[in-house]
Amino acid sequence: MTGIDASPPSYWYSDSTEDERGARVMEALRAYRAAEMSMRRRTQASMSMGENEMLVLRFLTRRGRQHDDVTPIDLARYLGISTASMTALLDRLEKSGHLERQPHPSDRRKVLIAVTAHTESDMRHVLGNMHAQMMLATHGMSEAEAAAVIQFLERMRGAVDGVGTAPAPIAHTSGTPDVAA
Repeated sequence: MTGIDASPPSYWYSDSTEDERGARVMEALRAYRAAEMSMRRRTQASMSMGENEMLVLRFLTRRGRQHDDVTPIDLARYLGISTASMTALLDRLEKSGHLERQPHPSDRRKVLIAVTAHTESDMRHVLGNMHAQMMLATHGMSEAEAAAVIQFLERMRGAVDGVGTAPAPIAHTSGTPDVAA
């Protein structure tokens, strides 16, 4: 038993076979997202921080492994928050010993942000088991299965990234523009 309802509600979808199949996929995706959100809450609670704090630390850790410099502006853009909000968030993380600000080596107007060694160790401890479990779920996948999952997730990312943006203009076949548009 997968824990996913085999017949998800069809209130958003037609009764076509393709929509029924899509509805099952969407229901599985919703179940995964709910489990992932629950895991993220547990992780945040174990490290006594909120979602944005965890996102900053993960971003810094990932970019640090690539030896990329990160500035407060980079982080503000990543989170989509103001620089003032980012400064307050960085102040909290610096005060708690999770990150440090360092002067930029060639531009004294800039400050670089990096996680502390202690934070790197904490994150490895807290997130290591979670990542191992998630990687185990991918073991045994064929190359074709992995490619299909990646392609699907990329299409879904494109679909949700487009939500809330201005829709494309509607093509008019009559030759007269729609005044209400």
